[in-house]
Amino acid sequence: MPEEASEKVNPLYVVMGVSGSGKTTVARLLARATGGKWLDADDFHPEENRAKMSVGIPLTDEDRQPWLDRLNAELRAAASQSQPVFLACSALKQKYRDRLGAGLPQIRFVYLKGSRELIHSRLVLRKHHFMPASLMESQFADLEEPADAIVLDVSRTEEEVLGDFRRLTSAGGGPAGRVIPPSAG
Repeated sequence: MPEEASEKVNPLYVVMGVSGSGKTTVARLLARATGGKWLDADDFHPEENRAKMSVGIPLTDEDRQPWLDRLNAELRAAASQSQPVFLACSALKQKYRDRLGAGLPQIRFVYLKGSRELIHSRLVLRKHHFMPASLMESQFADLEEPADAIVLDVSRTEEEVLGDFRRLTSAGGGPAGRVIPPSAG
């Protein structure tokens, strides 16, 4: 019996998408609903990265490498816990997702998909965030949509997003999901 317990793997989810897609909100929502823990990747950015973004300078891959390694270390530490973990992180490129998930076969990506118009409308309303709306286009330019993620439509309500997540993660248990279209009416 103890051997079976040691084989249990803690689920790790990276809630990803462009800035303004709702990563923090959704990661927090999913963690609360599942009794899990949420982490915000923004909390782990070095001050130099925050300073660049706050004046509208996009980060380079070199800027991101130590940050991604730190996030991978946080996820590795969380893997031994007994609750699911939801990390809110842009993870826009496949190579970033590969670095985040290195050595973590249980990691799953939850891609928050939304139109440029919706994301822009959210960004212009945000206050006190170091990521200005002017960087939105650079986010979409960098975005490599994941082929193997749970895909959620961010135009839906929080309750619908939660229901979609539950449906997509309980049906078959595989890493792939599908976009849930906006409700009619």
